[in-house]
Amino acid sequence: MHDLIGRAGAARTLLFVPGDRPELFAKAERSGADLVVLDLEDAVHEKHKREARDAVAEYLGTGTVSAVRMNASGTAWHDEDIRMVASHDCIAMVPKAAADNLMAVAQRLGAGRAMIALVETSAGVLDARRIAEVAGVERLALGTFDLAAELGVTPEDREAMAVSRNMMVLASSAAGIAPPIDGITAALGEENVLRSDLAYARRLGFGGKLCIHPAQVSVAAEMMMPDAQQLAWAGRVLAAAEHESVAVVDGQMVDRPVILRARRLLAAAEQSMAGPTNE
Repeated sequence: MHDLIGRAGAARTLLFVPGDRPELFAKAERSGADLVVLDLEDAVHEKHKREARDAVAEYLGTGTVSAVRMNASGTAWHDEDIRMVASHDCIAMVPKAAADNLMAVAQRLGAGRAMIALVETSAGVLDARRIAEVAGVERLALGTFDLAAELGVTPEDREAMAVSRNMMVLASSAAGIAPPIDGITAALGEENVLRSDLAYARRLGFGGKLCIHPAQVSVAAEMMMPDAQQLAWAGRVLAAAEHESVAVVDGQMVDRPVILRARRLLAAAEQSMAGPTNE
């Protein structure tokens, strides 16, 4: 279970795969995604919910390290999803996250269960700080499409979604959990759009990306880690900090907050090179 907690916090790329398409599960694992999300919710028609749950349970029984997006609280499938997830070692992705329902889910799943809270309602955004502080929540993820539909805006409208994204970053930082995971980019086959979305999310402070196609994974992995220029800067900062408490690097003052940022950049790069583990 400890590995699952670490994996939930470290994942930069999370790839959804429909729970009723078991022939795609192993292919998704081979995509290079840090975490595969076996989806029982939006990707599965209500006629196939039970079939999907059974397929996911069988696959988890092989010992794979995956996340499962359950159906939301209040739906006809929620209770059975919780029972299935509770019986396997996996990360629980909880949709329509709110602090109260997350605490109820955590209690039913048992102590030590790693959860990713999918924030996709206006109430969830406003409750983000409490959500991030629920025991077991390792990450927040932003469900841009459901949230945009509720707000009456398009999910691609960055200005309309900016406050919600900023709330995710602030809530995660305040709660001391890993940076949040940005929502999907629906424009398949348009790498320039994906790269632009990733650059924007990273600039805001996001640390991961929800992917809906294997082709998005490698681009997201590349864009979600510090680039060579940032790492070189971080190295110069830490080298200068060894000799002086307040130094100047590249014409800018270096003090404790700058040193902490440099350390975080280098730690993120080291974590990326280490990669996910299935142990």
